[in-house]
Amino acid sequence: VPGRPVSPADVPADAVTSSGSGLDPDISPEYARLQTARVAARNHLPVPEVARLVRDHTEGRTLGFLGEPRVNVLELNTALKQLEARR
Repeated sequence: VPGRPVSPADVPADAVTSSGSGLDPDISPEYARLQTARVAARNHLPVPEVARLVRDHTEGRTLGFLGEPRVNVLELNTALKQLEARR
């Protein structure tokens, strides 16, 4: 929400950091959820459908305990384009 003070604890680390290339293949589910409304508006899609795609493209920890949950950005973007094409 514009103008609302944000605590650093409210912002996923990957929202303010990136790799040197800026082409990170994955983002955290929290960061993806923060962007859901903006992506939906920009692509003229319903927020619930974009949120569903984020959930569908969220991968858990490897072997159930290694790493962190993540959203594959390439796969999510491909699914968003397919959703746009069907509309």
